[in-house]
Amino acid sequence: MHYVMGDIHNENRRLQTMLKKIAFGEDDHVFLLGDLFDRGGESADPAGVYFTVLGLGERCTVVRGNHDQWLADYIRYYEALSEARRITCWPYVYNSFAMLQRRLTPVDLLQLADAIERFPLQEKLELEGKNYLFAHAMTFPPGRWKRRDYYLMGGLDYERFVRDGFPGYISFCGHEHTSNLAEFPGRYLDGGYRSVWRNEPGNLYMMDCESGYAGGRLACMCLESGERFYV
Repeated sequence: MHYVMGDIHNENRRLQTMLKKIAFGEDDHVFLLGDLFDRGGESADPAGVYFTVLGLGERCTVVRGNHDQWLADYIRYYEALSEARRITCWPYVYNSFAMLQRRLTPVDLLQLADAIERFPLQEKLELEGKNYLFAHAMTFPPGRWKRRDYYLMGGLDYERFVRDGFPGYISFCGHEHTSNLAEFPGRYLDGGYRSVWRNEPGNLYMMDCESGYAGGRLACMCLESGERFYV
């Protein structure tokens, strides 16, 4: 089976529970829609998320999110500084870096930054006669390319994208909290603002159900069956 999972935001406990809930096996594959890191409150565990994803190996494809990129950029910035400069440098604005420092060596941190840079900005899949696109904030039809921030943060035509998607493709994105999409033509598939949202044409699924926040949920969907899961 092929699964798509929304933004995790340091919630390794939810990630582990979700993998058990869907009975993720050796023949399955999961697409993670970015923002593995930052936030998560008292249960934040960025190293745990990293190790879990590494353990999934080739059964997992991660598309890069803006928080992932920010973390990688900060790791490189910090590790390039002298010891004296580190004392007065600007701190990372989220909790991930300080927590990772307590568990990873500088070499490991740089390897994490390298791994994040290898996450694609967009991934595609042809399955059962359907063409799927996966990106963090916005997808774009293959064959042409947008600048990095388009995929990480969205573009000026975001409202059109959410409303219409792209004909011929079914897109999956995170980034925007589904609770912010109530005014767009579409519907929440499982009742309530913190559930998977699908646009009116049925070619865009939004998956960020606010994992990393109190009261939020981690969302996952099976492509073959359309079944949705929440933790």
